Amino acid sequence: MKPTSISADRLFEEHREALRWEWIAGHAHPERRFDEAALLDAQSAADLVGYLNYIHPYRVQIVGTREVAYLSQASGDVLDRRISRIVTLEPPVIIVADGQTPPDRLIAMCDRAEIPLFTTTESAGHVIDVVRAYLAHVCANRTTRHGVFMDILGLGVLLTGESGLGKSELGLELISRGHGLVADDAVDFFRIAQTAIEGRCPDLLMNLLEVRGIGLLDIKAIFGETAVRRKMRLKLIVHLVRKETMERDFERLPYEPLYEDVLGMPVRKVVIAVDAGRNLAVLVEAAVRNTILQLRGIDTYREFVERHQRAIEEGLNDSAAG
Repeated sequence: MKPTSISADRLFEEHREALRWEWIAGHAHPERRFDEAALLDAQSAADLVGYLNYIHPYRVQIVGTREVAYLSQASGDVLDRRISRIVTLEPPVIIVADGQTPPDRLIAMCDRAEIPLFTTTESAGHVIDVVRAYLAHVCANRTTRHGVFMDILGLGVLLTGESGLGKSELGLELISRGHGLVADDAVDFFRIAQTAIEGRCPDLLMNLLEVRGIGLLDIKAIFGETAVRRKMRLKLIVHLVRKETMERDFERLPYEPLYEDVLGMPVRKVVIAVDAGRNLAVLVEAAVRNTILQLRGIDTYREFVERHQRAIEEGLNDSAAG
């Protein structure tokens, strides 16, 4: 899914309280939007916001103490040229931070060019952190996946599988064992960086878990604050399948780790068969613990293969010696 379009007005309103800023110039077009091509080309939110830089057009320009000093050192035509260079880069927004007072000519030129100009007493570094985090979320490629997304042992785990296999019931059991719920049924995933996918719950389903025969459960109200999470990084997909499907379509011991593509990024995946008498919660926890070991560079299957190979070689040597 393409990044969401964002306007200067939306950026201002959503951070009016957090950044305590004022809109002092460029009111003519509050709907002024970030350049779509720039959003698509950006490798990260860092490409979309930063201090004055004449190499990158279409980025939010931050004017802090040093930048105001740089502009204040000039006068007349020199000042006009310096400000014109900023304006010609077509920034969607200019933010004057550190409690600095923007030069009158910058205000006038922003009004003429219809570029929103915000001022805030917050530090420039803090403003950059907040705006970058916001743009990373809003402008990220996104998708919605069906499943139960949980925090299990600190790892973001998506439980998937066909309808009726008991994903929500498994989620409820995991919650009762001390793990946390992020989202049930529908999960919104955002590619917030080259190697990071973040999962969140749609507002409509926040804190809710649907269990067949019982209905909707408010997990936060029943289990408390510690039973829910606002967001998690996706690290593992646990796919539940019926026993006959497992025997037909999947290897008992896969030679290579399984992966599933999510928003163009490979995510580790394990497949667990659902059968009477199997404790799925314990199996999922074991899969998560094993994944944590793999992320640390410990591969149990490969170590077993090497151990087996050494045993064969030792057996051949003993036979030759005999």
